[in-house]
Amino acid sequence: MISNAAVNACLNGLSGILLACGYAAIRAGKKDVHKAFMLSAFGASTIFLISYVIYHLREHKLVFFQGQGWIRPVYFTLLTSHTILAVVIVPLILVTLRRAWLERFDKHRLIARWTLPLWFYVSVTGVIIYFMVYQIYAPR
Repeated sequence: MISNAAVNACLNGLSGILLACGYAAIRAGKKDVHKAFMLSAFGASTIFLISYVIYHLREHKLVFFQGQGWIRPVYFTLLTSHTILAVVIVPLILVTLRRAWLERFDKHRLIARWTLPLWFYVSVTGVIIYFMVYQIYAPR
């Protein structure tokens, strides 16, 4: 059976893939395709967030990082930047989507230049953190 952490990592990975596809679509001038990819990325990220919150409300256990040596500061730097940006990205995403919804594309583009790379970073680092905690340095 697949763990909740693995499902969440898959949702994060899917979101990252959809973001990259959405970026490629808008660079190719395919606005409708871009819209579909970005709304799908938002959906995947929303499902991730709901799953993550419900899991942590129901399960009151922590999984501690088991890596030792030079990898510990690397992991905690990654985790810290991921966590801070995960909080920051939520309002950025909502503002970016709202501006697109209202067809204020000039303002949408201004904020999307920040939102996209930060959202992508959060998605990708979420997957990396999963692999580091649950696969590479899994508790014995």
